[in-house]
This record gives sequence, C-alpha cells and structure tokens, in this order.
Amino acid sequence: MSTTKSYIRPMGGWWLKNPYYIRYMVRESTALFVAAYALYLLCGLARLASGAAAWQGWLQELSSPGAVVFHIIAMAAALYHTVTWFKVSPKVTPPLFIGKTRISDQAITTTQYVIAGVLYLLLLILAWVA
Repeated sequence: MSTTKSYIRPMGGWWLKNPYYIRYMVRESTALFVAAYALYLLCGLARLASGAAAWQGWLQELSSPGAVVFHIIAMAAALYHTVTWFKVSPKVTPPLFIGKTRISDQAITTTQYVIAGVLYLLLLILAWVA
C-alpha cells in the first residue's frame, strides 16, 4: 500500500522573492489609495448636496494636517502608478501602425506623458481660474 502526498506550494511572500513582482505589487496596491481618494471626493459631493454649511465644513477639513498628508500620499501613489503604467503600456498594447510603419515603444510612452502633461496643465489652469 503506497501513500501519496500532495504537493502544496507555500504562498506566503511569493512576491518578495523577485524585484519585478515587488514593483508589480506596489503598483497594484496604489489602487487602494486611488479608491480611498474617490471615496473622499464622494464624501465631498455628499456634503455639497447637504447644503452650504456642510460644504464649508468639508472645505475646512481639507486644510487639516491629516487631509494634507492624505492628499500627498494619494498624489504620490497616483504618480507612481501613472509612471509605471506608462512604462509598461507598450508591452501590453497590440502593435500600433501608421501606414506600414510600426510606432516605437518610446513614441507611445512619450505621447502618453505629453497627453497627461497637457491634461494636468489644463486642470491646473481651470482650478486657478475658478
């Protein structure tokens, strides 16, 4: 009578053994900060719907040290996610062609940075004007 033993691969910390996986997990974890920021903005929208006093209270809350630290962390997480995604995006998109000429990975990444920069600048101008 033979006994067979199942192979169970240990899963704890598998991503800590390879720098590529560490960067991947850090990038993916930045989505938690983006989700938290979206919820924070939804709270602001609910306060806006609740009236002027609630809205003014939320605006005052934005200047608290905790809110400022949260915004700095959320911005850093969003920037890290953006930079790492732009770096990997040419590898995950199908080849792009203009006519019969394939667009280089560098051109795709540079175009993404230019578009993001223009959009961020536009948002900054709109925020300054308002």
